[in-house]
Amino acid sequence: MSTSLVDRPLLAVLTLREAWRRARRRLRTGPIHRWRFAGGVPDRLLVVPPNLRHGDPAVAEAIYAGRFHFAGQLLEPGRSSIFELALPSPAYAAELNGFDWLRHHAEAGDALAVANARTLVDDWIRFKGRTIAGPAFEPAVTARRVISWMTHADLLLTDAELGFYRRFMKSLAGQARYLRSIAQEAPDGMPRLTVRIALALAALCLPTPNARIRIAALHLADELDRQIFPDGGHVSRDPCAVARILADMIPLRQTFVGQGQPVPKGIYTAIDRMLPALRFFRHSDGSLALFNGAGAGDVHLLSVLLRFDETLGEPMFHARQSGYHRLAAGQTVVVADTGCPPPPAFSGGAHAGTLSFELSSEASRIVVNCGRPIGEDGDWRRLSRSTAAHSTVTIADQSSSRFARSESLDRFLGTPLVPGPTHVDCAETGDSGLGFEATHDGYDRGFGLLHSRRIEVSRDGRTVLGADRFLRGGGHRPQMIARDATARFHLHPSVVVESAGAAIRLSVRDQTWLFRCDSHCEIEDSIFFADVAGARRTLQIVVPFDALSPDGVAWRFDRER
Repeated sequence: MSTSLVDRPLLAVLTLREAWRRARRRLRTGPIHRWRFAGGVPDRLLVVPPNLRHGDPAVAEAIYAGRFHFAGQLLEPGRSSIFELALPSPAYAAELNGFDWLRHHAEAGDALAVANARTLVDDWIRFKGRTIAGPAFEPAVTARRVISWMTHADLLLTDAELGFYRRFMKSLAGQARYLRSIAQEAPDGMPRLTVRIALALAALCLPTPNARIRIAALHLADELDRQIFPDGGHVSRDPCAVARILADMIPLRQTFVGQGQPVPKGIYTAIDRMLPALRFFRHSDGSLALFNGAGAGDVHLLSVLLRFDETLGEPMFHARQSGYHRLAAGQTVVVADTGCPPPPAFSGGAHAGTLSFELSSEASRIVVNCGRPIGEDGDWRRLSRSTAAHSTVTIADQSSSRFARSESLDRFLGTPLVPGPTHVDCAETGDSGLGFEATHDGYDRGFGLLHSRRIEVSRDGRTVLGADRFLRGGGHRPQMIARDATARFHLHPSVVVESAGAAIRLSVRDQTWLFRCDSHCEIEDSIFFADVAGARRTLQIVVPFDALSPDGVAWRFDRER
């Protein structure tokens, strides 16, 4: 649904808050306060943090050859430095200036890769590092760069010539001082948390009084307590956010220990909560469920992170604070979104996928959501966030949550999702406890209807039963009357689909599943965004039904072999 009149006050509040945050940040980086960023040049790093992210030498070779591929777009600067060019998108600028790609040079490890990495860092210092302005100095981008430079300091500084060494240390120390000055003015959510992680790491790695280490650790622990739920999920409700945070937090914890510093309680308890949450969102093939901004993940990184999980128990059934259910039996896993959208300040990547689900079996995904595109094409991004891009139900092809359909607002506010569902009732069902029934009110305002979904998994995992129906809401006067409801089941591109009488046969690897429902169903085209190679064509099962029918529609997946 697009923005309605009743949503405008909320958007006005968000706009005023963002304008005030930007004004405060501008004041802190203006001429009056810029003296804070000056200071002495450290003579060395006390420690180089470990890196858990693996690299690809082929990417380092492409960068050396002048092919810079970020955020789904390619630039070839030729004889110019990449840092002299106008960049195609904010997402491209964030990836380039964040320097996370140094891991590819570290993986290559040869003299050519080392020299190229130093040249690119030196180019950044020369062309971007002298003026605190533009996308390169967005708080989250600066924090990512500080973390990357410190993590790969061995690559950059070992046997480096003295001039580069001093330029590097001067720039790194100045960026850390800049982050300390604007930390409170960083955008809420992941950007602010990344800034706090970078500051805690910088306090350990750069020569710093112990008092500053304690203050940085305290601020980080407070931010973790605010953003990480008791069940280990992140307030954005993005499963991939948990992996990204852990990939920085575990090296930080190891650096605390390596420097003989006590690990603050808030830091190690947050890690202990997040590791089981990572297993909760993990499918049978090792990938993460695609909800609320999750996209193509790094399966290798997930495997590395889970080596630090010492609990080794079965994942929880219901992540109450995060708002998800996980049903696992035999070799079958179902993960479902049974929560409300995140608060608007944290919803820049959130999706209108309430009551959507994903199904995997053994090492194969079967039913999926479309996921987040690798690039930042506005039309694809909006489509991927719609309810129709999720394995759930729509009415009249409308989304259950509303979006600010204004490019200027999207640019200014960061594409927030204006909440649709404000309440989700959820209860366990099934004799074995492997089921739930949940109801959300996202369609109450527009249509006066509540969407109810029940999903159950058999004890042996060979049958998944589901039912969808609409109940009378009564909380709002309907803005329109509609009877056309559609249940969608997006299929992973690896699934082979064929008709089997009244059923649909789904084949993947050595498995065969039958989909049946008590209504007419169709096979239509779909798109799977969350692939490391980019968007891929796939198929979806579409089941139209009458939204005003009290019985709704019942469906099931049965494993044949």
